[in-house]
Parts: sequence; C-alpha cells; structure tokens
Amino acid sequence: MTVADRAAAGFHQVYAEPPAGRWAAPGRVNLIGEHTDYNDGFVLPFALPLRTVAAAAPQPGETWTVWSELTGETVDFGAAEVTAAGRVTGWAGYVAGIVWALREAGYRVPGARLAIASDVPLGAGLSSSAALEAAVLAALVDLGGLDLPAEAQPRLAQRAENRYVGAPTGIMDQSAAIRCRAGHALFLDCRTEQVEHIPFDLAAAGLAILVIDSNAPHRHVGGEYAARRNSCEKAAALLDVPALRDVPTDNLDDALARLPDDETRRRVRHVVTENQRVYDTVDLLRARQIQQIGPLLVASHTSMRDDFAITVPEIDTAVEAALAAGALGARMTGGGFGGCVLALVEADHSDTVANAVTDAYARRGFTAPTHTTVTPAAGATRLD
Repeated sequence: MTVADRAAAGFHQVYAEPPAGRWAAPGRVNLIGEHTDYNDGFVLPFALPLRTVAAAAPQPGETWTVWSELTGETVDFGAAEVTAAGRVTGWAGYVAGIVWALREAGYRVPGARLAIASDVPLGAGLSSSAALEAAVLAALVDLGGLDLPAEAQPRLAQRAENRYVGAPTGIMDQSAAIRCRAGHALFLDCRTEQVEHIPFDLAAAGLAILVIDSNAPHRHVGGEYAARRNSCEKAAALLDVPALRDVPTDNLDDALARLPDDETRRRVRHVVTENQRVYDTVDLLRARQIQQIGPLLVASHTSMRDDFAITVPEIDTAVEAALAAGALGARMTGGGFGGCVLALVEADHSDTVANAVTDAYARRGFTAPTHTTVTPAAGATRLD
C-alpha cells in the first residue's frame, strides 16, 4: 500500500468517511550548502521520492483534528491553542504551527480533519518536519481557497517551525519541500528567495545518489544547532556585515584576522567557503559535468567535520568507507549531529558502496545503517 493510500485508509478509519483530497510533500537532501541558509547564503537541495501525505476534509468552526499513522494518536485543537506559540506540542505542534502562521498572516483558516502518513524517516536529517508542514499547508490552502502563492509558502512554513515549534531552522527545508521540480536541484538564494531549477539528470550520466541513514539520531531543536547559528550571527556583527554571506571569498583571510578566537574563525570559514562550493557545484551542473562535483562534496564534508564540528563518528565512518569503496564524492547532509550521508556513485556500483559502509559499521560496533538510491522528485502537490 502506498503512503497516499495509507493516509486515505487512516482517514477513513478515524473519521468514518473518505477524505476530500490528499496532498503530498517530499523530504529532501541537500546536495551541498550546509548551514548557509540562515546566514542568508546559498543552498542546492533536491526533493526525495519519499513523501508525507495529508488526507484531509473540512470540518465546521475553528477546530482542527489530526491523526498520525506513526503514533496512532489523534490530537484536537481549537482557536485557543493557535493564538500563541507552543500551546500544542510534539508532532502535532507542526500542524498547529501552520494554522497559527496562516492566522498570523491574516488568512481565514478552514477547520479541518487530517490524517498523516509518511515515508520520510524521522531524525535522519531528511527534513521530515518540513514535509509535514508543506503537506498540511497545501491541504489547508486548497480547502480554504486561500490566496497564497507557492513562492510565499516556504517563508510562512518556516515561521511556523521557528516561532511556534521553536526550531531555529533556515528557509531551505521548506523551500525544497514546496518549490522543487523533478529531475532538478533547487539553487536557492536564501536572502532573496530567488530560485533557479538546475538540471540534475543522474541517470543520463550513469550515476546515482546513494543516501545512507547513519541511524545516529538527528535533532534540530537541541542546543548544538542553535549554538552554531548564534555563533554565526555574533561573527557577522563583529565583522559589521548583515550576514556571513556578505563576506567575500577573496577577502576571507582579512575577515578571519578580525575575529577574536579560533572557534569563531573556523565557523566563519566554513560558511564562506561553503557558499563558494555551492556556486562551483552549480557551474558544473549547468555544464552537465555531474561527475566533477565529487571533490566539492568531499571538501564540504571536511569543512563540516573540522571547521563547523557537526559530524559524529558514524557519519565520518560512512563518508570514509564510501570514498574508499569508489564513491566519486560523499558528504553529510542536513543539520548535523547524526542523520544521513549522501554519496555520488556510478549507478552500477551503488550496492558495492552501500555494502562497504555496512561492513565498516560492523567493524566499529555501530548500529547497522540503512540506505536507498534516490532521484530528484517534485515538491508539494495535490494528489487528488
């Protein structure tokens, strides 16, 4: 049974009638550009075939009921719970956050019943939260006939996660979940929110992206992610620039010399050089030279490990094993401290690389990783 069918079946089971429609939004991997988004920088994510589906129908009044296949819980909340941030907690807080953000923006949000099913794994750094937000947002916009264009939706969904849930994420995840196109990576300027859809035809190049779930838990609301963001904001203030994206690569050494300590210098160096790696990757993809991006992926991972200090032993082991087994490039993807690794591999070599990572984990006594090969998919859409 597909995830869309599971959402519909769950809706019928809980509410004793079929839904009015089903809306899907994908998880994402970030090809390159990590921790650049909240620094007003550049990112290059693509959407996954793995999706979260919201089956939904209107219900009277300012009340919302949502059921989760994952937990089996049904949560009800009304207008009182969405007048202030954080009144609905846990997974349902992401749903309430979307209602809250829509109301804050002046929209008349329809009451609704929803059933949620998902193939996007939790805690893997594949942005399951943004997939949930984007699916629910698409459902409520359609059910209410709201005039909210797609290009304005990521910022609203981000506001829900930042302000209602309390996770200090940038704009990338929601942009990928909503604005990606199949067969393309999304080149996003996180300051202007301008996008360019960059062709990313792996099959034509005889390549594949292998996503390896390290099974090392990944959390964004915790203190480490927020600490990195705070460090970047303080550094920008010390350098008297609006954000670290305004530090030019060719002036990086001078900027670093103005900073008071080595840790801050390393944080800034990662962000500035990572922005340049995004540009370089985009140039190669425009030239249809996908094979040549491998060294940029490796350099990105090295920077995340050494300068930004956001990897963990499981992640580093996966990258090292994948490269030793012949991957053209590999890096951690996502916010760090767990999550996933992506590896650019020859299509017929994917299993060899995956098996090498599994063997390396066994030798080190880590929980076995899981893996899948992925192709760039479409963003949020109504299914029926």
